[in-house]
Amino acid sequence: MPVVVQKYGGSSVGSLERMRRVAGKIAARRRTGVDLVVVVSAMGDTTDELLSLARGVSPDPPRRELDMLLSAGERISMALLSMALQELGVGAISFTGSQSGILTDESHASARIVEVRPARIREALARGKVVIVAGYQGVSRAREVTTLGRGGSDTTAVALAAALDAEACEIYSDVDGVFSADPRIVADARKLDAVGYGEMKELSHAGARVLNAQAVEWARESGITIRALHVSGEGTGTRVEADGPRAPGIAVGAALLPEVCRLRVPGEALGELLDLLGERGVAPHDVAMGAAGASLWLSLENVHGFPALRAEGQRRLAGRLVVEEGLAAVSAVGHGLCDTVAPLRRALEAMAGAGAAVVGATARGPRLSLLTGAASGPAALRGLHAALVADPR
Repeated sequence: MPVVVQKYGGSSVGSLERMRRVAGKIAARRRTGVDLVVVVSAMGDTTDELLSLARGVSPDPPRRELDMLLSAGERISMALLSMALQELGVGAISFTGSQSGILTDESHASARIVEVRPARIREALARGKVVIVAGYQGVSRAREVTTLGRGGSDTTAVALAAALDAEACEIYSDVDGVFSADPRIVADARKLDAVGYGEMKELSHAGARVLNAQAVEWARESGITIRALHVSGEGTGTRVEADGPRAPGIAVGAALLPEVCRLRVPGEALGELLDLLGERGVAPHDVAMGAAGASLWLSLENVHGFPALRAEGQRRLAGRLVVEEGLAAVSAVGHGLCDTVAPLRRALEAMAGAGAAVVGATARGPRLSLLTGAASGPAALRGLHAALVADPR
């Protein structure tokens, strides 16, 4: 039978009632004659609650122990969903990331999948089971539990779809696909019927929460089309597929990173700062070089123990590190968007009109990003969307 991989986000399984609804949806799909592998995230705010517990014990939790703790959220979801399916008379079995053969590098809190060996999944499918997999986690070659960072369950699903030669990879959430901006912030954001891998990866990197950037990269390398769908089954969703022709200089979407910090160092100190970030598994969102030195933007959503990181940086770099917090980054993404200065000029005008002071900007490939104060982030996103997406000129 053909294999379909589905992924359900935390809000989709955020309560026992929602869990049962998802189980009913899976049972109905199983009756259509497909083999199902279902990847689940932690229920609702479980990951944030576990992080809060960790910080109550330690302001700078050890990364290994943090991975052990955070991986428990998805294990709870997988076991409960398997139980719910069995209550409906559907044969099901749950596997952790390591049991599913998800092998990663050694980086705790932000690991990358390097190989998938789904032997146990294949065996369970051959016995007629629906396989429930804990997303967001894997195991390193040193047999350590690792986690994949925010949105890592998407990557789990796409990597499994590639390894199993799946017919489809379906990502379910509480929105009907990918929008040109977060519709909760931008009222006139429009749903995209299709978006290319390259643009989707940049939108994800810039803060769009529908899909994880690493998942999109996996899909592009494996040639897998992702369908981003509403968990209710309503709507038509969005296809994430090979990049097609698109008029240059037109933005397909805009996104917001609400918690950003900028680190500034003299050029000769950049290597030391990158070494420190590497030790803590932190990847910069953007790096800019200029006559005054280097400027690195960090999204704090996936940086655990930032106060300790800041203190260590100030100690090791001894007066050469400037830390600026309370910032947000808004970005527009589109083919050829950074080939001329016109989009940047319109973006700056839009930010001024929104009352958002611009304190930094980067232009790389299809993504134009601007830094502003955190409180101005939503207004800046609305202004940028109006200038470059809704009215591309």
